[in-house]
Amino acid sequence: MLLAIDAGNTNIVFALCGEGEIRARWRIATEARRTADEYAVWLKQLLELEEIAFADVDAVIIGTVVPRALHNLSTLARRYFKVEPLVAGQGEAAWPMRLDVPEPETLGADRGLNVLAAHAGHEGDIVVVDFGTATTFDICDYTGAYKGGVIAPGINLSLDALTGKTAQLPKIAIEKPENDSVIGKTTQDQMLVGVYWGYVAMIEGLIERARKEIGRPVTVIGTGGLATLFPEGLFDAVEPDLTIRGLMLLHKEATKR
Repeated sequence: MLLAIDAGNTNIVFALCGEGEIRARWRIATEARRTADEYAVWLKQLLELEEIAFADVDAVIIGTVVPRALHNLSTLARRYFKVEPLVAGQGEAAWPMRLDVPEPETLGADRGLNVLAAHAGHEGDIVVVDFGTATTFDICDYTGAYKGGVIAPGINLSLDALTGKTAQLPKIAIEKPENDSVIGKTTQDQMLVGVYWGYVAMIEGLIERARKEIGRPVTVIGTGGLATLFPEGLFDAVEPDLTIRGLMLLHKEATKR
């Protein structure tokens, strides 16, 4: 059984995978100093709820954009699961697709994994929009080659900056406004309109510019926790587990080599 670990800037997702399916997934706040022993105590209880023992996990793959977390996650794999982990984009788990960018070594693991999974599930050129700490747009062509993308501030990051730098604006939770009006009546309504519909306009605008630049039909995939908040039709598909699927595919590819 495979344990796929997606370590992002805000959360780390542990997914238990078997026979090509995700059997269970758990999320914990990212803390680079959290030790392997702390992860093990937390995971042991969750695995027991699924009637899974440490010995049942025979492979671990890690995708991380937090370099400081890699050591402790790798130690977790070696000490408690008795396996040498694969690391996305490195060694045996090097990217199987062409990276058509001048600095391929700077590609974030989550972005490479998203493109890998998106190309495996869809034909043609693809734009993946991932709502994480940052909002990223990643483009791969019909051959699966990574062509580049866009990095923008994440929704919650923008909201935190807005409320943190203003004395009178309240903290609000990001959610879909009750109607389609872009004219807010209260301060909270106006903030929500600015963040929500502002992001919709940014996404629509960047996707439209990408379509024109690519010059071929494009499939747009939304992923990340906030992707489901946005209007139907903004994306051709919403796939919350895209990064984990990428880890599963990369593990399968690496073990064939």
